[in-house]
Amino acid sequence: MGVLKRYGTKLPITGKTPSVNLEEGSTPLVRLDRIGETLGVELWAKLEGCNPSGSFKDRGMVLAVAKALEDGAKALVCASTGNTSASAAAYAAHVGLPCYVLLPSGKVALGKLAQALIYGAKVIAIDGNFDKALEMAREAAEERSFAMVNSVNPYRLIAQKTGAWEICESLGRAPDIHAIPVGNACNISAYWAGYKEFKEWGQIPSLPKMMGFQAEGAAPLVTNEPCPNPETIATAIRIGNPVSAELARKAVRESGGQFNSVTDDEILKAQLMLAKDGGIFAEPASCATLAGLIKLKAAGKLPEGATAVMILTGNGLKDPDTALSQAGRPIKIGSTLKELLEALV
Repeated sequence: MGVLKRYGTKLPITGKTPSVNLEEGSTPLVRLDRIGETLGVELWAKLEGCNPSGSFKDRGMVLAVAKALEDGAKALVCASTGNTSASAAAYAAHVGLPCYVLLPSGKVALGKLAQALIYGAKVIAIDGNFDKALEMAREAAEERSFAMVNSVNPYRLIAQKTGAWEICESLGRAPDIHAIPVGNACNISAYWAGYKEFKEWGQIPSLPKMMGFQAEGAAPLVTNEPCPNPETIATAIRIGNPVSAELARKAVRESGGQFNSVTDDEILKAQLMLAKDGGIFAEPASCATLAGLIKLKAAGKLPEGATAVMILTGNGLKDPDTALSQAGRPIKIGSTLKELLEALV
């Protein structure tokens, strides 16, 4: 069942809130024994790429769109590095609302751009980065009275808490370590809020350490310095001025966690490892989590035997070109059995 049906009693839903449902949420939590053995931990992966539009954004978008309908919105608008646009466009199509998407020109993976377009959104590529696109989208939303569905929309973060609840229900407890990629920083703060609520309700005895991982070329929360020109192959976290930065810092501080950065090369190696040793294909931004855990292990900072959950925020098919750059190519042969047998080595 979708997020609103499964957790409706814990979300701000009224009798006037329309029922919106693409069967988002309830994503798999998969134990990765081979990689966990390498890292010396009990490793789990939350496959948010199994959501309808292929990323965690659906988990919060469903409530944002339902409340937009309740408030009589005539259209949705968002800025995006890709996943938000795909999610907003999908839900807009589902409920019959126009959707306007602002993207940084040339900075969005083609798989995500294709999604927004095929769902019927009007996509506008601006000359500027995500932060500029977000500024313009907010101004346009106010000018036209459209529903702004970026993570500045409070309903997005409220519904994204459900991911933490699902993890606790699956494990019967909270993990020791919660590893998550950080771009606009909304997700790490939402998960922390969800864990805290579950503990307040007496559902879990302890809380995890929140470990946020950014790409080295877009790591303002690691350096504590502005990043006006963020650059990374992990397009989903190519953000230099996170909207939820203060909430994210609070989550890390309260949990005793930390922010760390990983290089693009480390992200790509982790993506390959996740696929070859775990059987899971996740987009580069998601793989910042595994890259970060590998880095902590190498530095002797990953507690032996700890339970760690990685949030894999998006499906690998969001950005197939990046994967193909390191995955090799098909072996080409003729049509004889002899050639086939020679290739089977």
